Amino acid sequence: MSTASVANHDAAHDHHDHEHHDNFVTKYIFSQDHKMIAKQYLVTGMFWALIGGFLSILFRLQLGFPEMDMSFLRPLLGGWIDEAGKLDPTFYLALVTMHGTIMVFFVLTAGLSGTFSNFLIPLQIGARDMASGFMNMLSYWLFFLSGVIMFISLFLKTGPAAGGWVVYPPLSALEQAIPGSGLGMTLWLVAMTFFIASSLMGGINYITTVINLRTKGMSFSKLPLTIWAFFLTAVIGLLSFPVLFAAALLLVFDRSFGTSFYLSDIYIGGEALPNTGGSPVLYQHLFWFLGHPEVYIVLLPALGITSEVIATNSRKPIFGYKAMIISLLGITVLSFVVWAHHMFVSGMNPFLGSIFMFLTLIIAVPSAVKVFNYLTTLWRGNLIFTPAMLFSIGLVSFFISGGLTGIFLGNSAIDIQLHDTYFVVAHFHLVMGSASFFGMIAGVYHWFPKMFGRMMDAKLGYVHFWLTFVGVYMVFFPMHYIGIAGFPRRYYSWTNFEFANMYTDLNMFVSVAAIITFSAQFIFLFNFFYSMYKGRKATENPWRSNTLEWTTPIEPGHGNWPGEIPAVYRWPYDYSKPGAEEDFIPQTVPLSATPESNLPHEQELVKVELEIMKEEEEVLVSNETSHS
Repeated sequence: MSTASVANHDAAHDHHDHEHHDNFVTKYIFSQDHKMIAKQYLVTGMFWALIGGFLSILFRLQLGFPEMDMSFLRPLLGGWIDEAGKLDPTFYLALVTMHGTIMVFFVLTAGLSGTFSNFLIPLQIGARDMASGFMNMLSYWLFFLSGVIMFISLFLKTGPAAGGWVVYPPLSALEQAIPGSGLGMTLWLVAMTFFIASSLMGGINYITTVINLRTKGMSFSKLPLTIWAFFLTAVIGLLSFPVLFAAALLLVFDRSFGTSFYLSDIYIGGEALPNTGGSPVLYQHLFWFLGHPEVYIVLLPALGITSEVIATNSRKPIFGYKAMIISLLGITVLSFVVWAHHMFVSGMNPFLGSIFMFLTLIIAVPSAVKVFNYLTTLWRGNLIFTPAMLFSIGLVSFFISGGLTGIFLGNSAIDIQLHDTYFVVAHFHLVMGSASFFGMIAGVYHWFPKMFGRMMDAKLGYVHFWLTFVGVYMVFFPMHYIGIAGFPRRYYSWTNFEFANMYTDLNMFVSVAAIITFSAQFIFLFNFFYSMYKGRKATENPWRSNTLEWTTPIEPGHGNWPGEIPAVYRWPYDYSKPGAEEDFIPQTVPLSATPESNLPHEQELVKVELEIMKEEEEVLVSNETSHS
């Protein structure tokens, strides 16, 4: 970005800052400040995480204790608990559907990207705000509207959508198929349309801001890995979410306007439907063209946060900065060419299956590079075990254990055996769900002081980490075992299968572990809201970090920096540099100010830096002279 455009952007916002008088509505509700919008996304995401987690507890009760009398849930669930105290099988499908939809889209996409892309992009690149504050506000309120519609669908007499979170037709396309394919499915499609519009608006804003509004000196080679991750996540979302919109639109046509994009040769109650010529496999291709990039829309922001937290708390430069960027770029490209590995059991041509298998195994390479670089950054570092650091290390653990099972499932011959078992549930909950959730929690613990000017309680953070970390493994590790043994997923009840009865105790164990893990999240909720008002007051840079957000006031106002935006002179990972006075050198410190620790190639850059600073001083003097 040219110095002139930075100056114009700066001047415009300085003028705006002097004129800016917020009332309650414009500050807390319809705010255009990226920091407030980030907090709105975070609190909304936390609300949905509670709802999604609670739904999972309900169906884990059914799976762990299939003979249990659930009459005690009737005040909450009403007619979905029958007179014998049993959960309605249709509502079980609705619980699973809404749990998946809420967790993947509302929590790990909007809650994670919406919070940290909004909060950190302007602060870490040196911008006053997002490129379009209004579009930013609009993206949040469209997400909020989407959430309201989805929430309403939970209370319908016929129940919410019940076709699985992937809503495959023909089950989702025919209203007469099951109760959940009626109004609940319609509201699901409307909610997802608003959600996609929200995601696209956010993505356009993030990309534009990173490209155009970087402060002076902030080249792409000096960006923190968090910003690289958020930027590439927005690129993936911008290219893949429109395909999901197309899939949903065609599904609306099939449901409401008599078309046959996904329907053909269907008999209900012995009568043939008039639909011919469609293919439900077409929907699978369209859905998974978003569905697999979605895995990385969820994962990349968490990996970016982890990169920053691990480097800061290891007091070491991140190992292989350029390799990390190349692996992020590799994941971004490859995420678009592996979608059909979700469809090995759809009857696809085995030759095509072998191509997708090959591409799937290749995407393991950039992921392995990232894991190697995290471990090498930790190796022999001066580790500081803050709660954020523990959650980041937990993410790396889940990424390894969940990623290894992905190599099994990427092999089409093995996947055909394992696809409809709990092995798949265990795999994606570890590598996508739990890993991304841990990245999100790490980000909250790490940037809480910048969000609210106070510190979260570290002891409660440690308790939260160990209960959650051990709990997640207790939930999902046994699922690999019962999955390999052939235990089927998506089944409401398995007591009719003699071979499955030997896993009664394991299912019970998993359900108890799930309840304990869910309960542990209330420690975090208490810590979060208590610390917001009563926590220890934070210093300006509590983690002794290098990135730009820690150069703002403790609680930055509208516009982030009260004066001029600082320039950037170095990359963000100068930790424990030999010869340096302290174990961190912020990005705003010129190379000419640290001759004792400069590397040979940096000494060459000092000459260029001094020339630029001299030119700027001359411009400043001439401007002052002309004004006087």
